[in-house]
Amino acid sequence: MEQRIEIEMSKLKTALVCGAGGFIGNHMVNRLVKEGYWVRAVDLKEPEYSKTNADHFIIRDLRDAREVSELISYAGCLRNPNQLFSREFDKGFDEIYQFAADMGGAGFVFTKEHDAEIMHNSATINLNVLDALSKRKDGHKTKIFYSSSACIYPEYNQLNPDNPKCDEASAYPAMPDSEYGWEKLFSERLYDAYRRNYHLQTYVARFHNIYGPLGTWQGGREKSPAAICRKVIKATDQIEVWGDGKQTRSFLYIDDCIDAVRLLINSNFRGPVNIGSEEMVTINELVNTVKSIAGKNDLKVVHVEGPQGVRGRNSDNELIEAKLDWHPNVCLYDGLKRTYKWIEEQVNG
Repeated sequence: MEQRIEIEMSKLKTALVCGAGGFIGNHMVNRLVKEGYWVRAVDLKEPEYSKTNADHFIIRDLRDAREVSELISYAGCLRNPNQLFSREFDKGFDEIYQFAADMGGAGFVFTKEHDAEIMHNSATINLNVLDALSKRKDGHKTKIFYSSSACIYPEYNQLNPDNPKCDEASAYPAMPDSEYGWEKLFSERLYDAYRRNYHLQTYVARFHNIYGPLGTWQGGREKSPAAICRKVIKATDQIEVWGDGKQTRSFLYIDDCIDAVRLLINSNFRGPVNIGSEEMVTINELVNTVKSIAGKNDLKVVHVEGPQGVRGRNSDNELIEAKLDWHPNVCLYDGLKRTYKWIEEQVNG
């Protein structure tokens, strides 16, 4: 770390990762550092399951506009951390990755108990980041990526689990099935407005159920692959699954997600674009795959009431294939196998 601090900053590409204490943000930090970037990471907390590789990790609340304004520059963050925000060293980042949001799996997003905080917190963060960047004289030189979600797609196009419609153009007329989806759609429009009015270089992608190691696997905010892995690992005779298990989804492994984001921000295409897999499965099929990986095929599945979201959702990758020539590399079975192994290590200590 000290050796990197001594490097002349003007010769390094720099990035700010917002939400770097979370699953996707932490993986992005790792990728950028590996690629030779100088990375500042910011979140309310550090990564839970691994030590950060960021050159400079700061605990800050992105809902505070004054703190965001300071963080948008990498001022003085080199030789003396105490001079972090010295205007003598004020310079904008080459790239900003905005993953910070109030979010979680179905057990958090679809209960309706957290709608106000989800919308307030996430919208405030995006407003603060864009406003701070737009006020910099060199703000138009910074590329900024925003992680939207497949939850923006209309519920009426996702009633048939066998044939959901999720191409990018189908987002309107808008009717997301959750306030989380409405906030994501609003923020997409926010980034587009700042692009048009303030000439910011914005890039937007709609993530479809990203999963993998280092992600939340307990506590209520975990996504279904992690929740099912945990349940199977702990089970001796049966596991509970919300709903009838016939609802469909596709899931994208984290490495493929990071690859796609890096391709997007280095392209002339701004999005919004789906980043997901077209390998659609029912939740019952997802459960059976995890049971097979675990060698627990005899586990009984008990279907219980619980939040489920839309009946069907699958990424439509026609646009990203055409614009970026991108395809996922990790199939669901292989990704689940890696994820299961990691969660098993966490459960067993």
